[in-house]
Amino acid sequence: MNSNTISFNNHQNTASPDEVTTLPFSLGDLKAAIPPECFQPSVVKSLFYFFRDIAIIASLYAVAHHFDSWLFFPIFWVMQGTMFWALFVVGHDCGHQSFSKYKWLNDLVGHLSHSPILVPYHGWRISHRTHHKNTASLENDESWYPVSESEYRKMPLEQKIGRHYLFLLAYPVYLFKRSPGKEGSHFNPNSPLFKPSEKWDVITSAVCWWAMAAFLAFGTYEWGLMWFVKYYLGPYLVFVVWLDLVTFLHHTEPGIPWYRGDEWTFLKGAISTIDRDYGLINHIHHDIGTHVAHHIFLNIPHYNLLKATAAIKPVMGEYFRKSDEPIWKSLWRSAIECHYVPDEGKVVSYTYDAKVKEIK
Repeated sequence: MNSNTISFNNHQNTASPDEVTTLPFSLGDLKAAIPPECFQPSVVKSLFYFFRDIAIIASLYAVAHHFDSWLFFPIFWVMQGTMFWALFVVGHDCGHQSFSKYKWLNDLVGHLSHSPILVPYHGWRISHRTHHKNTASLENDESWYPVSESEYRKMPLEQKIGRHYLFLLAYPVYLFKRSPGKEGSHFNPNSPLFKPSEKWDVITSAVCWWAMAAFLAFGTYEWGLMWFVKYYLGPYLVFVVWLDLVTFLHHTEPGIPWYRGDEWTFLKGAISTIDRDYGLINHIHHDIGTHVAHHIFLNIPHYNLLKATAAIKPVMGEYFRKSDEPIWKSLWRSAIECHYVPDEGKVVSYTYDAKVKEIK
């Protein structure tokens, strides 16, 4: 083995954290492999998926109102919460400006997709941009980043419980308090998350968020607490679980590398994620499981990610990570094993017993 490499192996379709200093492919190589049409958003297609999701959500509300039965409401919560999550993914495309070539349309549909599910569109869009610019950087990533072993040992018990056992309900807290160790609110234009030039974007989305919250408060006052629980709180909690589950699993897996200092590069970070198979709902939530291609090229619309993924896999070879195991198994393993990374080393992972060496 030469001085530029350390060991590399696969573990359940995921690679070890030990990478080469220079990847055997470049961003240009990957882009050249993808058919050019994959980068072109279609307004017709994008609007179709947006209106399709809205139509399904409206239909589910009509059915729930018709039956108005506690025997049906749990089923409704799962179905509607899943559709809230699908609608979030449409807004996610808008946030990346991959919904269309028109920023005004992206921002309009982004607010129409996100405000009803209590997501501040611009606030989230900007913090999510920070995540994509710094994926797998231990110092600068925005979400689902690991703590070091020494930090973990000093962590208060309540923080450990929240971070490692109640994380599927973390999203609402993240909006107001950001991730552990970071400061800032998605509603405050003076937050460290935002630039001064982004002030009015943040205020606009916060106003939309509070308008939706006011509507829900009015509805609860008019029709009672059970109206809120039956028609909004139940689906909303399912949506939150979906959002946290998917984002957690795409960035939390034994063996995926995390980088310190100058060992990190955009491309290394972008491929330090993993594709997942969600079975029957892959199409419902717009193939968000194709996460590797999405992290490399943010401007590919969701409906072109499957084709883009097929194109980059031969180029990436063993560096492409995908897991086909049941989601519940991946969730259990990652939740149990992925608590911290070693204090030392430029390339580390959650695997406790991995002999991770620093790349020279």
